[in-house]
Amino acid sequence: MPAFGTPAESQAGPPVPGIIGASPAMQEVYRVTRRVATSNASVLILGETGVGKELIAGAVHRLSHRRSGPLVKVNCGALSESLLESELFGHVRGAYTGAVATRQGRFEAADQGTIFLDEINSTSLTLQVKLLRVLQEGEFQRVGDTTNRHSDCRVIAASNRNLMDEVHEQRFREDLYWRLNVVPIEIPPLRRRREDIPELVTHFLEYYNELNDRYVVHIEPAALEAMTDYHWPGNVRELQNYIERAVVMAEGDELVASLLPEEVVGSQPAAAEEVIAADVESLTTAVVRQGLSQLDAEARDVHGQIVDRVEREVILQVLKECDGVQTRAAARLGINRNTLHKKIKDYGLDQPEEQA
Repeated sequence: MPAFGTPAESQAGPPVPGIIGASPAMQEVYRVTRRVATSNASVLILGETGVGKELIAGAVHRLSHRRSGPLVKVNCGALSESLLESELFGHVRGAYTGAVATRQGRFEAADQGTIFLDEINSTSLTLQVKLLRVLQEGEFQRVGDTTNRHSDCRVIAASNRNLMDEVHEQRFREDLYWRLNVVPIEIPPLRRRREDIPELVTHFLEYYNELNDRYVVHIEPAALEAMTDYHWPGNVRELQNYIERAVVMAEGDELVASLLPEEVVGSQPAAAEEVIAADVESLTTAVVRQGLSQLDAEARDVHGQIVDRVEREVILQVLKECDGVQTRAAARLGINRNTLHKKIKDYGLDQPEEQA
């Protein structure tokens, strides 16, 4: 994708060139980005894979007083624990097999600048202790060394998971979470900002036309409608991939629906893992739309017909989760046992209750 340009002066629209989207959801992201950039606070960028967390990290750096310093990026999920520790803090010669020379780490390289720790949720609890020390005291030790070293750098971290859930599962240290989460920036998935899709499509068309010496400048309305309706489990990165493919495969100057994958144009159901990847809000919307489409246009009691089906399925799933024990299921559902028992009979879910 195109590199960032100089920091934008205007307070409307993207904070720096290269970020696409004018939806209200993205405007809020831009507002927080501009606000936090001028401080020294740690930033935690949250969002699903492919939403553009690295772009926002770059914007924070480019708008900060550290912009003349380096922006050092580390994908914490791409390396094993031992290699990641060496990558972050460096090592001395002989620290481990293969360490044939002393090596500077990324924190040292980021001095007077910014370090971006992507997929911070994939770090081990042991490494998290060392990261916490850097954040609190600005010091660390190279692997195999006893000398304390210092780095004056700003830390921006990113996660594609809810870190508080990781804390509750004891996979992420709570003290590190609060140290990182001074200012959170949550980037919405593409399905929550569908109004940005036409602009993104145009942007990627221009980019890949130039890159591949092509001239695909028109978009078939059916293709744009299909892309706008699709739920995009892979977010902007998935859209970018499909536009590149369409530009390469196009025989004329128009992006037509036949150039898009079957799951996008609707001729093939979405794969199970794509449905699971969608958030509850999107899944609920899909269920209601499907329910309405199956009812007669003149049907009455639409609310009851759809809600009853959803409630029946919720009760059935919770009963299975609780091994058929109605007392436990009622507590899980937040209703009393007598109410649950009546609903079980009404929905035809009668079954012998298992023992707790």
